[in-house]
Amino acid sequence: MAIDRTGLAEFLRRRREALQPEDVGMPRGQRRRTSGLRREEVAALSNMSTDYYSRIEQKRGPQPSEQMIASIAQGLHLSLDERDHLFRLAGHHPPTRGATSDYISPGMMRIFDRLSDTPAEVVTELGETLRQTPLGVALTGNLTALQGPDRSIGYRWFTNPASRRLYAPEDHLFLGRLWASGLRSVATLRGPGSRAAQLVDLLVAHSEEFREVWDRHEVGLRPNEVKHLVHPELGPLELTCQSLSEPNQSHSLLVYTAIPGTESYDKLQLLSIIGAHSLG
Repeated sequence: MAIDRTGLAEFLRRRREALQPEDVGMPRGQRRRTSGLRREEVAALSNMSTDYYSRIEQKRGPQPSEQMIASIAQGLHLSLDERDHLFRLAGHHPPTRGATSDYISPGMMRIFDRLSDTPAEVVTELGETLRQTPLGVALTGNLTALQGPDRSIGYRWFTNPASRRLYAPEDHLFLGRLWASGLRSVATLRGPGSRAAQLVDLLVAHSEEFREVWDRHEVGLRPNEVKHLVHPELGPLELTCQSLSEPNQSHSLLVYTAIPGTESYDKLQLLSIIGAHSLG
């Protein structure tokens, strides 16, 4: 497919002008004259330089990669139809839709953008973190930077002992069973050749502990609403986890809160001060 530079530039400009800062969780600020978002704001939302994004809108530069187009689509909160149109304008075939897609729906993104003062994350059905709020990063570390099988919390649990430090030791046995149960359900639902099935094969080959838990054939285990975490600087935390599901994309928005007046509530208030430097 050939890139349509004019169509691409005009489509991006129109979508940028249609969004306001508050639509994407940004402060409006004073003396704002721009209609919609500024180019530098879209670039920041899309994790790219302002110069790179500006060249696309100015019909200059090399053909954007699929990864760059996907980042712009997510940054602009495009619908799936708009995302697919953007890919075609850029000369690429659109990604697949549905459960295997990492694309977060605009509706879920609008909710996520309003949680800047709360630990929260968007995860896939395989426990892969797609987005985190700043306080989410401060709580669990930057999970969006992980690559390959390590993106899945279940895979990390059985292959990387360090991943367990965030969880209270008394919960480890149940959590191992929980991840295995969830992976079994997804692998059965998605079938042979799916990413879930590939994770099962990798874990069977590399983890004796996983093989023992897997042989139990447990399904239907549900996570506890109250999470017992151990932050490296704040110590033990007792948090409530609320979940909002997006069935079409099989994504979940997880929001972590503490009961007001508790020690865990006070510790959460410190997260914005401590930041993510110790976990980054």
